[in-house]
This record gives sequence, structure tokens and C-alpha cells, in this order.
Amino acid sequence: MSVRVSDWVAHHARNRGNQLALVDLGTGCRFTWAQVWERTRRLAAVLTDEFGVGRGDRVAVLAHNTTNCLEVQFACAALGAIMVPANWRLTLRELDYIWSDCKPSVIVHGSEMDDVAAELSIRHGSSPRLRWGEADHGPALSYEEALAGASPLSPSQHVEHDEVLLVMYTSGTSGNPKGAMLTHEMVFWNVVNQLEFFGLRPGMVNLIFLPLFHIAGLNLFANPAVHFGGCNVVMPAFDASEVLSVLQSREIGITHLVGVPANYLMMSQEPGFVDATFPTLECVSVGGSPTPTSIIDTWLQKGVALQQVFGMTETSPTVMALACADAATRIGSAGQQALHNDVRIVGEDGENVAPGETGELWVRGPNVTPGYWNNPEATSTAITDAWLHTGDAARCDEDGFYYIVDRWKDMYISGGENVYPSEVENVLYEIDAIAEVAVVGIPDERWVEVGRAFVVLKPDRQLSEQVIVDHCRANLARYKVPRSVAFIDELPRNATGKILKRVLREQVV
Repeated sequence: MSVRVSDWVAHHARNRGNQLALVDLGTGCRFTWAQVWERTRRLAAVLTDEFGVGRGDRVAVLAHNTTNCLEVQFACAALGAIMVPANWRLTLRELDYIWSDCKPSVIVHGSEMDDVAAELSIRHGSSPRLRWGEADHGPALSYEEALAGASPLSPSQHVEHDEVLLVMYTSGTSGNPKGAMLTHEMVFWNVVNQLEFFGLRPGMVNLIFLPLFHIAGLNLFANPAVHFGGCNVVMPAFDASEVLSVLQSREIGITHLVGVPANYLMMSQEPGFVDATFPTLECVSVGGSPTPTSIIDTWLQKGVALQQVFGMTETSPTVMALACADAATRIGSAGQQALHNDVRIVGEDGENVAPGETGELWVRGPNVTPGYWNNPEATSTAITDAWLHTGDAARCDEDGFYYIVDRWKDMYISGGENVYPSEVENVLYEIDAIAEVAVVGIPDERWVEVGRAFVVLKPDRQLSEQVIVDHCRANLARYKVPRSVAFIDELPRNATGKILKRVLREQVV
């Protein structure tokens, strides 16, 4: 039996039309639900009439964060089209691969991406473009002018839950990026899975500073806020000082936000953090990678419990999370599994490991991708009998709390012993002079692999390699102690702040 997708925007336009839905801190624009419905319908008409977009066609978005990005998603949902939010930080070569893979019918982009979008258009058969921004540039159609001249398209198409809404390309940290398909059903069940952890409600005000081409920016908690008729406040990009200011504003009234560990580390290092108060916050979540204990403790001292959440693009993303009540007592845990998915931890043989033992985390459920766009080989490799291989090393305690030990592939074996870099990094963060650190395994003639710590020091601080090694020797088993230390100015990261350990390994000579 097919299930028709409900039109979330139309529902809120009817029931809370005068309530604020979207705030764009970059442009100053503010839209009620009635206005968002009107703009979305006009955009749907433009996509259909000007560009011939219909069910299953791809609409690529290449832009910095703005409320327009969400409007494109709403219009695609109404048409049964597929939005492809592209990582604008990728090189032209990487984007060219994505365009060749998904073959978009139209490129929707910001003026800041004019040159890249124009080149992609030329390379792919003069693909039409719809753009927003100040100045005109080439043959692209103006977003606001097009909306102003269009008649609202209504009603929505009969779109079903198993149809694809989004194709989100992975960051491409190794090899070509893969386009994970996210269905309407996945987006809905992600909302349901978040309910027990994050206090989602109609009055929520969600701050978005993670990029909207990333699953956390879009589905933690942007789309959940849309589902409940809350308000999304969009920042063009993360700025630690500006975020701190926004979080302290009673007028803006932020209740929910999510970031990666680097965001919270940077905010805590701002001079204004010492005296900062957060009067309206209800839920502050962190994900993307295991969060160092030092960062969690720093925010707890401000009365803010960072709720760890674990997920990935392919799980839309919520797999497990910590409830607010557990955030202070279960430090280091990724939480308990969400209601509407199944998880298991397996060994190299694909069989479940014993409780407390470490293995690879597998997930299945209605929130899990059916596969990768135009890539059946990658799909068959990643999914076994509906179980998605997450690539994360995990363990579960007797109370049902899961711990993401590290990326399964980041683990290295030294002298026959498994070493999980995040454990070593947590110990290194205890050294006050260290601002950031990443540990990777490097080749060694005697032990096969040993650890190297890449260290970024805080401003005007000094630290010797010997002090670092001595601290590790006092707090870790000998085989876990890094054999060398490299001091660098900054860690390489992808667009969402994840450390690119592949790049660090490539620096090893």
C-alpha cells in the first residue's frame, strides 16, 4: 500500500499562517508560513514552466546558506523532483563529477557561485541556471524576479513516501563522492526518531550554521522544525563570535542547535564565552565525530549539556542520541538507539560480537537509504540484507548505551593490538596548551603501525614533544602512545568541520 506525502508547508500555512517560519540572518529576510507557502508555490511554477522540471528530475543547489535553499527543497517536494544540495567548497573537478553523475535539469545558485555555476553549465550542455544575489551575471534567470512573475502552482503532485527527495553526496574523503538517496519516508522517520531525545515542538526556534548541503544542517534540526511548524534561523556560515551573540539574544530566542565538536571548541575559546549566558536554549546537540571530554566539561560548566547524536547521511541521520538527562552522566556515549531503527555490532566475520566488545556498527530501518544514486556496486558493498555498514567502530554497555570508539578504518594495529585514535586524542586534550589534535597510524618496520599525533597549540603557548609523550605514557597503555608528534598550524577539515585524516596520512614521509 502506497503512502502519500503530506505537504508540511501547506499545512502550516493553513494552521499558523501568520507565525514566523524562516529568518535569514545574512539577508535580513523574514517569512511567515503563509509567505513561505506562496513563495514555494511560485518557485514550483518556475521550475516547471521555465525549466521543465517534473517528477524524478534533479535540481542542483550550489550556494551558501540562505532560506532560499529550504524553499528549493519545499518546491521539489511538491513536484516530486529531487533536490541535490552540492558542497560549494569542492573543486570544480569534484563538482564536475557530481554533475555528470546526477545530471541536473537546472542549477540553482547564489551569486557567490556565479563563475563555478556558469562553468558547470557550459560543461554540461548549457544547463539553465536560476540565481539569487545582487548583481546580474550572464544568462541566469533571477530568482526573485522569476518568483514575482509566476502564478502559484497548486495543488501538489501525488508524491509517495518511497520516492527520492534528496540526493546528498558524501564528502569524498576517499575516492569519488557517492550520492546517498534520501526518500520522503527517511526524512519523516528521522523526525520521529528525534522526538524522544530533543524536545521538538511547534514553538521551537532552530539555529542553522552548519552547511545546508550536509545532512546535519538539513535534518538536525531544520526539517524537524519545518515538520512541527517551528522557525528556522539561518546563518550564511559559522562564525564563533556571531553564534555566541545570537544564542544570548532573547529576541531571537534560539531553542535548538546542532554543531560539530570544532564549533563548540571555537565558541569556548572566544573571549565573550566567559560571561556568556544562554537564556532560551533547550537543546544543544553535537555530532559528526566523538566529542572530547574537555569540550563537554567546558560547556557543562556553563550549564549547557551537549547532547551527543550519532548518524550519517545514509541514515538521514539519527541512529542514536543522548537524552538531555544523560548528557552529564554518560559523557563519551553516543546514546541509546532511536526507536525506529535496529542496530547491531559485528566482527570481521559479520557475526554479532559479545556485549562490551568492539566491532563495526550496522543499522537498518525506515530511516536508512535504499542505496546510492547510479551506483549499484557501492550500494551492494554498503548494504547486506538491509543492514547498512556504517564504517564506525562501536561497543554497547550493559545499560544499552552505545560508544562510538572511532572510525573503523581509522583504527590501526600496533604490535597486534588495536588502537583507536579518539581514545588517544581524549588523553591529549587534557594538556591545556593543546588547542586541537588528531592521531593517525603510520607505517613502522617493527610494529607495522605506530601513532603520530598532529598537534595545534593554543596562541602563544609552547609544548615539547617529550611532554606530550610523557603525558600519554602516564595515562595510556604503551602500545597506544604516539611514537612521534608533528606541530602544525591547523588541521585539515572538510566543509562540516570533520578532520581529514587521509590528508594527514599523506603528509607522512
